[in-house]
Amino acid sequence: MKTFFSILISIIFLSACNQGKVDVGYAIDPDNRSVEVKEVEQANAYTYLKVKENNQEYWLAVTTMDARKGDKLHFTQAMEMKDFYSRDLDRTFDLVLFVDNISTLPIPAKTADLSAKAQQHDGRPKTDKKAIEIKHTDDVVPLSDLFSHPEKYDQQVIKVTGEVTKFNSGIMGKNWAHIQDGTSHDKFFDLTVTTQDVIPVGDVVIFEGKIVLNKDLGSGYFYEFLMEDATAKRAVAL
Repeated sequence: MKTFFSILISIIFLSACNQGKVDVGYAIDPDNRSVEVKEVEQANAYTYLKVKENNQEYWLAVTTMDARKGDKLHFTQAMEMKDFYSRDLDRTFDLVLFVDNISTLPIPAKTADLSAKAQQHDGRPKTDKKAIEIKHTDDVVPLSDLFSHPEKYDQQVIKVTGEVTKFNSGIMGKNWAHIQDGTSHDKFFDLTVTTQDVIPVGDVVIFEGKIVLNKDLGSGYFYEFLMEDATAKRAVAL
């Protein structure tokens, strides 16, 4: 009987030690940081998360996501912003870490299998297709034409127009916009654009920039279509 209780206690102890650990079946990035969500604030362009890492609490800003108190999240890449003012929330944060590779799974090591990366992030924009109607001028390329004839526009500087459906600022030194113009081809309806301009979500703009195909930014972020270093002009009359 004494032996039985000894075994039972050992099992309980091992279970407690393993509680909270995730067996992902791949090598984890040594810079992986694991946090627990303590508070969530939703804004137009970002989700702000008050998180706890070990005994420290601080705020993260991530691309809009569905997060709840108690969620366990992981990241490696972050940009620190002090005294950051959120116009949406009308609030100044003493310190915010802007994170561009938030994940519900530990971040794979760079040598990890690509299938593990795919579990973390499939590389396509997490946006819904909107009912948008935009008139295109002759010098503007409809997104459906870009998506259906990619080889025609690879490494070319072109103009596109669309409604900004998502906007993230200050990520890797650039602003990131997602636009839709109401056209599509296959599974593609949304174009990601990098720019130094600031455009509110909902504005219709003309972007001019270089098209790059199959852009791999690492950490599982892969874009079949990307417009880089674009300049923006509001398209009020389109």
